[in-house]
Amino acid sequence: MATSLEKFIDTLDPKTLPRVLQIQSGYYYGGSIYELFGNICSISTGDVIKVTGYKVTKVLAYMYASTESDEVLATMELPLDFPGLFKVVADKRPYYTIEEIIRTLHVGPTRFGHPCFRSDNDLDVAGIAIRKDDEIMIRSIEEVNGVTSVNCGAIQKGLFHSFLLPLSCEGVFYECPDEKIYTLKEILEWKIPKSRNRTVILTEVIGTCDVKQFYYFGDKATMILKSIYDVQAIMQFRKDIVHLQSDLDIEVLDITNSFDIKCFIQTLTIHDVFERTTNEFPMIAEIIEHLVGEYSHCNLLKPGEKIIIHKKYQADRIIASELRSDSPNKHFLIPYTYKGKFKRRPRCFPTVYDLKVAKREADELHVVATKSFHSAHKEFSSICVGDQFLVKQHQVCEIMYEGKKIVVEVLKFLKINDKVREQVTIPLYAEGGFLEVVYDERQYYITELCKHFHFPLNIKVSVRDLFAMGEDVLASTSVLQLEEKITDSYLLVSSYDSPQEVWELPVHRLNLSVHIIGSFQGETFCLPTKTNIEEISKEEYYMVRRYESQVQYPPPRPPKTPLFACESAARESNPILTENPAPVEDCGAISELQGDCQGHVLCGEKDKYANVQDSFEKDTAMTVFCKDENHQHNIENHVEDMRVKFDRMILPCQSDTKKN
Repeated sequence: MATSLEKFIDTLDPKTLPRVLQIQSGYYYGGSIYELFGNICSISTGDVIKVTGYKVTKVLAYMYASTESDEVLATMELPLDFPGLFKVVADKRPYYTIEEIIRTLHVGPTRFGHPCFRSDNDLDVAGIAIRKDDEIMIRSIEEVNGVTSVNCGAIQKGLFHSFLLPLSCEGVFYECPDEKIYTLKEILEWKIPKSRNRTVILTEVIGTCDVKQFYYFGDKATMILKSIYDVQAIMQFRKDIVHLQSDLDIEVLDITNSFDIKCFIQTLTIHDVFERTTNEFPMIAEIIEHLVGEYSHCNLLKPGEKIIIHKKYQADRIIASELRSDSPNKHFLIPYTYKGKFKRRPRCFPTVYDLKVAKREADELHVVATKSFHSAHKEFSSICVGDQFLVKQHQVCEIMYEGKKIVVEVLKFLKINDKVREQVTIPLYAEGGFLEVVYDERQYYITELCKHFHFPLNIKVSVRDLFAMGEDVLASTSVLQLEEKITDSYLLVSSYDSPQEVWELPVHRLNLSVHIIGSFQGETFCLPTKTNIEEISKEEYYMVRRYESQVQYPPPRPPKTPLFACESAARESNPILTENPAPVEDCGAISELQGDCQGHVLCGEKDKYANVQDSFEKDTAMTVFCKDENHQHNIENHVEDMRVKFDRMILPCQSDTKKN
């Protein structure tokens, strides 16, 4: 029976793909519906297509005055990243079997995939009495003794009971009210039922989105969401992939069971190719579709081009981020085969605690102070801008405060003052600014940096890679921070016309469809001859950092500030920056120590600690514990005043010294 394309996609189970459809009728613009969307293709009644996938491209929201109203006040299009929060309105239409519920609602392993419903009648399941209107949660779908059932749970007298309901179970079931708050993405993925509308209430719009258009509808905008899909299909006797909008006015007939699907060209994603056995490589493949934006060698991956896939393997990458404050940070994946060279660059440490962490990873750590600290206790030393230190070791010491002994963690330093060296002690809770002094002018390969140093590590490209695919994007960066090593999946490929130029193709960050032509009998390669340096988006960066962080141990909690330090800081102001600014001689010393790389570090290190893994540790290390909120507020204002005065007085001196 023919149906509209929109209805077919709304009821389609993605697990049943691919499906073969025959075009029955429709409205065509100039004989071609695809020309409207930039596809050079025409379709007519009787054409046969194979649907291989679909995804949401936009969402239409039909605005209503309330959940009881049938009058549509307005219709608007919501972007997929719409920053709104929604409540889901329970569907008032009943379900008559458990199978209908499973076929309509999404069931998955997370809390989003646990739909709840109630029965209009009492149920007796395995000795458990489920009363009318009791909430029943579907947790998973299982097969027990050849019978497909749903694993359900319900609360009876404060106890949670688990039981099975077969899909054939009949009754009158209703969806339960849901008080949870969801994003639009979560609703599209889990809460849009098949063949039914989903009514939601917009509870809040966060971020910088313009919300004026919603004011007309009151505080709680009620809307019905309708997804519009991009349908990916292959036409019979053609190699190219076409895309249809699901709301096009055409009718289709599902003829999958009566049609030989081998008549269509077989397309594979590069992930599908990677899943093939090792014995099937090397092979020749033809590019069918390439749906990626910017890529270093996208001109080699045009539809119709042939490539040789030599092998599949796991390769190491180093996550690197550019440190800049004048523009958004760029993120890169640097391969171990990178043939350029790097020089080390100074790191910035906002607290003494950071020096302790870095000291565990370095034999010798030489720093210069860029921020003053006035000690409120005689056992501890003060810090002036321009002081140089060699970090020695971490210790604990006892001090007297109000007649009581307090144990405080400290860091031992060797203060360098001309030719005199003095042992000093500074508590870990001390806020300070320290810039690493790097005397190492050696040039390193990426493999040498990974072998001899711990991450994070600041570097700059000194010799570009002449074998990079296209331009070496790392050479134009200011300062790079190497963050961590990851392992990812790659295909080793080369152009069919230039088999000597071999590079690595990422499997998980490239949307590429190919057609396997056959095996390759020529010369194959085991290693790349060209370097593929990947510049990844912010979303991809957080994704690879998140997955790698799952196997890392959490860092130790930073030390806490004793109460006496807070009281002293609140009672007296620091004279180092407020009354006697650092002389020009000190500024010149700092500038000389920092060298020609200081400009890059000062503009870039502001963003150094913005990564997800370290932000909590850094913020906690700089927190000052006070007796009450007023003390803490005063101290924070005092610290900010010192920082502003430092920027106004010290940095210009450093700049003038450089010019001289």
